[in-house]
Amino acid sequence: MPAHNGVQLITYVDRFGGQTLQDLENLLSTDLKGLFKGIHLLPFYYPIDGKDAGFDPIDHTAVDNRLGKWESVASLGRDFNLMADMIVNHMSAKSQAFQDVLEKGHQSEYWSLFLHRESVFGDSGDLDMKKVFRPRPTPFFTEYNLKNGETIPFWTTFTSNQIDINVESKKGKEYLDSILTVFAKNNINVIRLDAAGYAIKRAGSNCFMLEETFTFIEALSERASELGMECLVEIHSHYETQIEIAKRCNAVYDFALPPLILHTLFTKDATALSNWLKISPRNCFTVLDTHDGIGIVDVGPSNDKAGLLTEGEINNLVSTIHQNSSGESLQATGASASNVDLYQVNCTFYDALKKDDGAYLLARAIQFFCPGIPQVYYAGFLACENDMSLLAKTNVGRDINRPYITESELKSNLNKPVVKALIELIKIRNNSTAFNGDFTFKQNKGTFQLCWTSPEEQAILTVHLNSLDASIELIENNHRKEYDLVSLIK
Repeated sequence: MPAHNGVQLITYVDRFGGQTLQDLENLLSTDLKGLFKGIHLLPFYYPIDGKDAGFDPIDHTAVDNRLGKWESVASLGRDFNLMADMIVNHMSAKSQAFQDVLEKGHQSEYWSLFLHRESVFGDSGDLDMKKVFRPRPTPFFTEYNLKNGETIPFWTTFTSNQIDINVESKKGKEYLDSILTVFAKNNINVIRLDAAGYAIKRAGSNCFMLEETFTFIEALSERASELGMECLVEIHSHYETQIEIAKRCNAVYDFALPPLILHTLFTKDATALSNWLKISPRNCFTVLDTHDGIGIVDVGPSNDKAGLLTEGEINNLVSTIHQNSSGESLQATGASASNVDLYQVNCTFYDALKKDDGAYLLARAIQFFCPGIPQVYYAGFLACENDMSLLAKTNVGRDINRPYITESELKSNLNKPVVKALIELIKIRNNSTAFNGDFTFKQNKGTFQLCWTSPEEQAILTVHLNSLDASIELIENNHRKEYDLVSLIK
């Protein structure tokens, strides 16, 4: 993979102590100098303030000029492994292409670019549509009126402003290739394929992660490789699907890890985590929190397939998060607060752990010692609490964990003991060559260890479940250095 095996930052450009790409670059070269090996820039395309925080681009190939220009993106890419989102499933209803369709109807050159009910189902009845996998509680078609008076139900998987693309059409392929080309010219190393599992639709199927979807992802990955980039596929699904995807692409997310770590800390039982780490993909990126919620579907059962956790364990997990957050997560999850996804809990990871500094640092330590390239979301990096004011303002559930952080707030949070400890933990993860070696998981009664061994060094995280105490041991050339995890919080 092109990404350096060190800790990466996930951030919006304008929500992390600054307003522009230049502000972000300045921060990364001063207060946070040398801390992160890579940056995942959340959508910076025009506009950044649509109905889905940039994931509904009007122009996917244009940087929102409030943030800067492509030159600023390219500049970041010279110093960091740079990841950018490629939104393959949809574009904004306000895009020039869709507006042309509304104006000219079937005569528009972009007519084939968008999916509507007839283009997928033809004359099929409701039976086929009932099979479709739904990530949201609202209807998946939105009716738009053409200028000629015709009403067309366009496919809108997520929101009415996000019109699904026909990625198999000539226009669809040209559109996606135009994005890849711009990325390649501006030092993007890794492409995050957003919502790729929904990209291919077929009548009679659930329209999610079909065999044709795998083919689509493979072809897109090959084209990215030709341009010097690799693809990270973003899929929330049953763990067996994730394993299969990993065999056929550059990298996947380990979305099972966040709920499994919470389950382990809540129950003081590492059995489910141990079972997962025996089979989990190694070509992965790990996260605890992201701009989305904490995924639940990733550890749950699917039809007749058992999950990594049982229904009862999942219910206990979700209930404990709601309890730990004093009910705040409940106000932002499920059918509440205009959610587009019923299979995630919206809450900061810090609040999910009851704002317990020791438990939070332990969760990060486990993440950093699990296989994969670790990423830390900006709000999680600063151990932010649920943003109930932003939630009240927007009534968008995921905004509970999408705060706008001012420069003064950032500097204040950097002085929090738990954040200082997390920075030390990041340095340990970045500086040990052991993480380029072999991984083993060892479990005894009441204790488990995550071990990395390379020819030069060994790194071991030991966790005592009953007390949730933990230590890190680094061994290099017979020289041993040990850190008590709690002692990092000063």
